[in-house]
Amino acid sequence: MSDDTRVLFNADCPICNYEISHYANYSTARGLAIRFDDLNDCDLARYGVDKDAAARRLHVLHDGQVYAGIDAFLVLWRRMPRYRPLAKLVGLPIIRQLAAAIYDHILAPALYTRHRRRVMRLQAADRNS
Repeated sequence: MSDDTRVLFNADCPICNYEISHYANYSTARGLAIRFDDLNDCDLARYGVDKDAAARRLHVLHDGQVYAGIDAFLVLWRRMPRYRPLAKLVGLPIIRQLAAAIYDHILAPALYTRHRRRVMRLQAADRNS
């Protein structure tokens, strides 16, 4: 495999970091050519997003194309043998549409809201110190 898959994620989000760290450990242990970029210390121009947009959902750069949301998960899962069956299942038309709706309208916004609250708390703590 060529080194053509990169995953952009928010390492400051405990839930995001936990999940992506699992994928990174799995990929590293199997020698998969997948790189993982923390949005807090990488070149976001590579993905064509700013920090806020990057924090709103998962992004994957594969073969020069950027995927976001469920499409990003599908690209990532297809690159990892253990997750290929999940990619096939979630990639089925009705399931994909349902998964995308849940991710786009419930999960991603909830994680982003938690992220923004965490950032505001940290900024307030910095101002008070």
